[in-house]
Amino acid sequence: LTQHVYPRLLDGRSAKSPVRIWVPGCSTGEEVYSLAINIYEFLETNRLQIPVQLFGTDVAEKNILRARSATFSDKILTQLSDQRIERFFEATAGGYRVIKHLREKCVFAVQDITRDPPFARIDLISCRNVLIYFDTAFQETVLPMFHFALKSDGYLLLGASESLGRFPTLFAPFDRKVN
Repeated sequence: LTQHVYPRLLDGRSAKSPVRIWVPGCSTGEEVYSLAINIYEFLETNRLQIPVQLFGTDVAEKNILRARSATFSDKILTQLSDQRIERFFEATAGGYRVIKHLREKCVFAVQDITRDPPFARIDLISCRNVLIYFDTAFQETVLPMFHFALKSDGYLLLGASESLGRFPTLFAPFDRKVN
């Protein structure tokens, strides 16, 4: 993302045009907050003042409530560098909470992506490990919806075990090997 996608998404973008990122099937919000940290670091490193909006959706309300809490167990200590933990989290009684500055960039909502309308004008959809849980019929509903939601120069990020199924022409592959 930092080497290939963000530079293209942000090239020539004004501060009046926020980057919009959507994570359908966000579960506990971990991926949403990871992307928030990642793009924030990119913007800071490149001295860019571009607003960012991140949307996390999930069909389960309990997942959305957990994601909104932005609280994670001590397990994150093994997954993140000490610098990132110190910079982007505050210690709580049961673990760590994402700092307010990043929480405010993230909106979480209950959404059934097989039935509810999608977001629009999205720059990046991160759909890692969601499609693998859908049968072919659901994938055939969801992939055209993602195509509709993305800007013409937007990106769809899939997990290593996922594919475009019957819709390989809706999206132009950027790099099948980038993780």
